[in-house]
Amino acid sequence: MSGSSPVDAVGVVGAGVIGSSVAHAVARSGIPVVLHDISADALTRARRAIEDGERLARLRRGPADSAPVRFTEEPTDLKDCGLVVENVTEDIALKEAVHRSLDEVLAPDCVVAVNTSAVPITRLALVTNHPARLVGAHFMNPVALIDTVEVVRTDIVDQRALDQLEAVLRHMGKRSVVVRDEAGFVINRCLMMFVNEAAALSAAGVAGPAEVDRLFSGCLGHRSGPLRTADLIGVDTIVRTLDVLAEHHGPERFTPAPVLRQMLDAGHLGRKSGRGFYTYSVEGEQ
Repeated sequence: MSGSSPVDAVGVVGAGVIGSSVAHAVARSGIPVVLHDISADALTRARRAIEDGERLARLRRGPADSAPVRFTEEPTDLKDCGLVVENVTEDIALKEAVHRSLDEVLAPDCVVAVNTSAVPITRLALVTNHPARLVGAHFMNPVALIDTVEVVRTDIVDQRALDQLEAVLRHMGKRSVVVRDEAGFVINRCLMMFVNEAAALSAAGVAGPAEVDRLFSGCLGHRSGPLRTADLIGVDTIVRTLDVLAEHHGPERFTPAPVLRQMLDAGHLGRKSGRGFYTYSVEGEQ
């Protein structure tokens, strides 16, 4: 972080795992945050997640002069934000509804960044009254500890929106890589195939989750293997992302492996549920 803040405040819509992580990272850079969700329970969980995330960030990166996070169920509290990051679940219809509602409360010059695993940004932009202000910002979790953001540029975006987003990212100490808008972008169009195949191999007994992940880390230098990554992202998000990719790029490569749907139905979602490809406790992975 360096220099004065490029915006007075950043709004974050959606207080789930990734939304809470975005809010924490922005606040840690010294920019005030307005974290909005329609669920009071989600906001309570987000408050705890940010406190936990700050303890981890202090251990790894030291203390920071964090700005405050305001937790609110009222969308009108976003009205004075210069940038709003939308983080709701990977449901296209829900995202479209959220962006229509943001049009009603945000100033016309407010930049809106869509944090999504796979949903095309152009599709969301075209349901709004200000399509040129929408840009993709694919953050990786935990946001405070990952230094690169996949920025997605549509053919209709205003350069000012891109510049504003990248100014905020630089202030947060992030690097950005700009890619063209297409479902899944770069990261998840590749990653989801790895996760899907790894899940199928594990379910077939070819190798256990730990063996799969050790091969990716030991042979390819990946910091986290595909199944450990799936647990961090959330199996529910993995399945929804694969469904979006299958819709846009065909089912041959992206239909979720049966084991992923079975895990989803059983509520074995990964870290956030305590069980996924691995099991977890308050003490850590088991």
